[in-house]
Amino acid sequence: MIDFPRSTFTWKAHPRQPDAYFRYAGGFVGQLGQAYHVRFNIEAACVVRDEASGRTTDLFLGAPCRIEYTIAARNLFQVPSAEWRMAFSRNTRLNIARRPSNEQEAIATKLLSDAFQDHDITLRSHRGVSELTTASRVVAATLASDLLNARSTYRDAARGLTIAVEYPINLINLNAADGEFQVCTGPVLLPDLETWDGHDVSRVFLAHAAFSHFDHVEFILQREVAAAESERTWLDQPRGRDRDELLNPENRPPLYPSPRPRPTVFNETWELAATNVVLRAENN
Repeated sequence: MIDFPRSTFTWKAHPRQPDAYFRYAGGFVGQLGQAYHVRFNIEAACVVRDEASGRTTDLFLGAPCRIEYTIAARNLFQVPSAEWRMAFSRNTRLNIARRPSNEQEAIATKLLSDAFQDHDITLRSHRGVSELTTASRVVAATLASDLLNARSTYRDAARGLTIAVEYPINLINLNAADGEFQVCTGPVLLPDLETWDGHDVSRVFLAHAAFSHFDHVEFILQREVAAAESERTWLDQPRGRDRDELLNPENRPPLYPSPRPRPTVFNETWELAATNVVLRAENN
């Protein structure tokens, strides 16, 4: 049972180099040559297991931030605003899908060893963990304020893969009198198995999970949407610094200006046969 609030990813960036085009490339406002550290909590995990070989691939989802200027004294948030979040395996930074699962999109992955000077994945676990597979025990553990994770496991029979998604139960509904419960929580990450190469995936989906029985799970996936043209006037209007400000207005990169951030919604649902287990640890 992963102790998500105490599990972290830390990296040290490469020293900042001058950009060919942008004044605030990547939102950085410091001095050239500076190298900064970033640390975030891990919010969800996923294990893809090849049933024939038994080999496993670990995937992780990091906590988000609003895109920002680093490290600034004022005007910290970038407007237009978007969410920055990182998904990664043990070796690779992965692409978080912006489009529905039945659409392809440009995918950008990078080895962690190339992206950073140094990095560390620290996973911590709870002790004294028990598995709850009856509604009555889930209700009792919830009312006792125990620490709860869920593990939802489903199969891709065509590829011979088993996918186990583990995530903290941040929200649960109870009908204690009748012994009913419903987990409705997130975020979680789901692998895009269309990008499975036998060792890793290159795209994952950001989703939330819900289940009220131990043999069925539903996921709802995030996607981008285009705002109405009448809304883009204020949505795309920079406030303070403009991340797309050029060093030289006469020297523009290809495809300039780049698209402004789009809003996101949760829309596509997956309903899957699954094995759900509630993992419990005492809240000492």
